[in-house]
Amino acid sequence: MFTGLVAAVGRIVEVSPQDGGPQAGVRLDIDAGGLDLAGVRIGDSIAVQGACMTVIALPAPGHFQVDVSRESLARTVGLDQPGEVNLEKSLCVGDQIGGHLVSGHVDGLGEVVRFDPVGESRELVIRVPRELARYLAYKGSVTVNGISLTVNRVTDDARGCEISINIIPHTQMVTTLRNVQRGARVNLEIDTIARYVERMLSLARTQSDNGIAEL
Repeated sequence: MFTGLVAAVGRIVEVSPQDGGPQAGVRLDIDAGGLDLAGVRIGDSIAVQGACMTVIALPAPGHFQVDVSRESLARTVGLDQPGEVNLEKSLCVGDQIGGHLVSGHVDGLGEVVRFDPVGESRELVIRVPRELARYLAYKGSVTVNGISLTVNRVTDDARGCEISINIIPHTQMVTTLRNVQRGARVNLEIDTIARYVERMLSLARTQSDNGIAEL
């Protein structure tokens, strides 16, 4: 588990194809930047641009490597080429949760519609696909590229919805949002609580339609 509070911006410095043909994934060599790797061991989890990855090697001081499957590459952005990535180590028991509970499992991709200045901050507007739209709510939480953010507005339409998020200068400065542009795709993870609520409601509807009494 993670909190969605980015600890450092690192950089993918090398992307190496794995053996196994076109269906194989890649190995990433990541410069951890300001992320403290003291105590990190092989097998530990680190969120890379919002996707939970397993450390498979520590090849040099300040570097770690992860393997990314073809399935993960197909469902995420920002993990297939060199560039900056948001990094966060997994939670330990007793750590402060300053954002919200994040699993590091990317649910889908959004598209940046606007990223415009509003006062000292910026308004980030993201188009969300229809299959994820039902999980998003006013003042609810969403993870964008591994960043825990609060939804300020939801506008529904036939294609899904658009969400508006206020990005303060600090967040823009210490995350990869400093590079985001209109039209960019971003990794989205919905709030775990919203996922369970939707499951309970859908199950209740199914039981009611089938005439099954609730236990």
